[in-house]
Amino acid sequence: MTPFVTMTGPALRLPLANVDTDQLIPARFMKEPRKPDGYGRFLLHDLTAAGTAPAPAPAAGQTVVVARRNFGCGSSREAAVYALADSGFRAVIAPSFGDIFASNCVKNGVVPAIVSEADAEALLAAGDHPVTVDLEALRIVAGNLAVDFTIDPVWRTQLLNGWDDIDLTLAEGEAIAVFVARDAAARPWAAPRR
Repeated sequence: MTPFVTMTGPALRLPLANVDTDQLIPARFMKEPRKPDGYGRFLLHDLTAAGTAPAPAPAAGQTVVVARRNFGCGSSREAAVYALADSGFRAVIAPSFGDIFASNCVKNGVVPAIVSEADAEALLAAGDHPVTVDLEALRIVAGNLAVDFTIDPVWRTQLLNGWDDIDLTLAEGEAIAVFVARDAAARPWAAPRR
């Protein structure tokens, strides 16, 4: 996974709450395996369909989504994050996220940045200014607007280093070896028989 430290790019401002994973990618588009061109072409398909568009369509080059609360709620389909990542999005900013969706974001190199409701509204109203997401400083900047965000500290470490769950475990290799040695000395009877 590519490490994420700081990124600046155009934002898709999505002034909707409760955008669920079926709205991010409708289930009918997941009948075939994810191909090299990915699921990006299906992102927000039904929300942006002609004649019913309650949301702006994603545009080429956008790298950040700004939305309202409970983004990524609904079923636990990882394809929703695939659709975002395949479209070039590296960060989603909202007041809250579906738990599994947020976890899937991190596993796919997408930052789930939590901001207050007031800050989300300010970012939605920030016009066409590019958005900078600084994971080291936990700061978002759009034009003259600067807001702080939160993220689980373990997820932050993973994203900053480009680590998956195995890499995170391997980073603790020395501490694990010390524990194993200490535990073997304290409880020799617990060691597996060979």
